Parts: sequence; C-alpha cells; structure tokens
Amino acid sequence: MAGESSFLVRHQLTAYFALTFLISWAAILASFGLDGLPANPDQAHALGMALLLGPCGASLILTALVRGRAGFRELWTRLKRWRIGGRYYALALLAAPISALLTLLVLSAFDAQFTPKVLTAADKGGLLLTGLGAGLFIALFEELGWTGFAVPRLLERHGVLFSGAVTGLLWGLWHFPPFWQADSFSAGLPLLLLLARLFSWIVAFRVLMVWLYRRTESLLAVILMHASLVVCMIALEPPLDGSALLTYILSWTAVLWAVVAIGGLALGRVGPRAANLSAEQ
Repeated sequence: MAGESSFLVRHQLTAYFALTFLISWAAILASFGLDGLPANPDQAHALGMALLLGPCGASLILTALVRGRAGFRELWTRLKRWRIGGRYYALALLAAPISALLTLLVLSAFDAQFTPKVLTAADKGGLLLTGLGAGLFIALFEELGWTGFAVPRLLERHGVLFSGAVTGLLWGLWHFPPFWQADSFSAGLPLLLLLARLFSWIVAFRVLMVWLYRRTESLLAVILMHASLVVCMIALEPPLDGSALLTYILSWTAVLWAVVAIGGLALGRVGPRAANLSAEQ
C-alpha cells in the first residue's frame, strides 16, 4: 500500500488526466454505446452530464488517496477564497463576454448572421438566467478538477503559459465527444471545425484562467470565469455552422490570444501568491 501511495504521489498529474478521460468517456460509452455515437443534438444534455463526471470525480478520488483530509481542507480553502480584488473579478466575469461580443459585433457589420443571440432573443432575461445556471453548474464540476487538482501541480514546476497550454490542450481533447458530429471526418471543413473547436480558443482561454489562478489562488474566481464563458456561449453565440462558424471561432481565438500577448499579464512573472500545493505532501 505504501508503494502504491508513493507511486500516485510521483505521478499524480498523469493519474489525474488519465482518470478524468477514463471516467468521462466510459460514462458516455455506458450511456450511449458505440452505436449511439456521435450523439445527436437532442442527447446533448445527457452527454454533457456524463462528461462532467470525469474532472470532479478524478479530483476527489486522487485528493483522498494522495492527501486525505488535509487535501480536502486545502481544496475548500481555495474554493472559498473571495478576497482577491476587483480587477481580478473583472477579468473573471468580463473576459469571455467582452471578447466574444466585440468579435461578433465586428463580424456582424459585414454579415448579419453574426449578430449576438441576446440582441435578437425574445426573452433576453430568460436566456441570460439559463446561461448563468448552466454556467455555475458546469464550472463547479469541471474546475474542482482542472483547477482544483491539475493546475496547482503544474504551476509548481512550470510557468503560466506552459501550464495553461497543456491543460487547455487536454481540456479541448476531453471535449471531443460533444463536438464530434456525424460528418466530422468526412470532409475538410467539418474536420477543420472539429479541430478549431477542440484546440483554438479553448487553449487561449485556459491560459487566462491559469493566470488568474496564479495571481489569486482562488478556485472560486476561476469557477466564475468558467461560468461567464458558458453564459457567453449560450447567450451570445448565434446559431452558426460551416464556414461562418469557423470564421467566428478563429476570429475569437485571435482576440483571446491578443489578450494573452498584450494584455499586460506578464506571464513569466510569479504572482503575489505562489502556488503552494506541494506534490510531495
């Protein structure tokens, strides 16, 4: 037992990522079977619920095995840390909606199909409340794992950009089942759309989330940032497909990477609170 525990301590990041994918994708296969994939749009809710089991489940299992009660106390401390300053809350709540809104407004000047959904919706309040409820639920389950377990351990040895890129690429790949469509591998444009959805804006946004965590050590702040992203996707993004969707994704990606590059984030510097979770504890 001591040898198994020592192995987990040494390889807890690898164990986390492997267990996250295993739980999520196994739950999807159990729910839909190979013949039921890719899932149709009517099954998106059930697929999403199965997918969410991975990050949270892997984090809780490994925290219990690696650090026990001390690990859960430390996780709770970061979850309830809210005294972080107004500018960090501004980044958490506004980065996604402002960047997406600006992108859509510029594109809509050339083509009306890019008009933000909330501007044309009959029930604007209901749309925003739906996005908020879904956003908080999804963000809590996901970030208990990605930021609750993986990110602090990556930051012990690597900078923000590397940690964010690694987590973002794996986060994108983890989203493969809901983004997989029947024609994804049948032609060039559907394949480009799949790759763009998995590995473009999602990586840039994760870098920003990791930077926010590095500066604040607040899991709550990252959950709010993730929730704002979901609100943005539900309330702002219009129904697009084909080349129009690819245009929006790549344009938004460029905006987010510009924020990473020139937003004064100083990615190479250590924040006021260094990540203090030791893999050896």
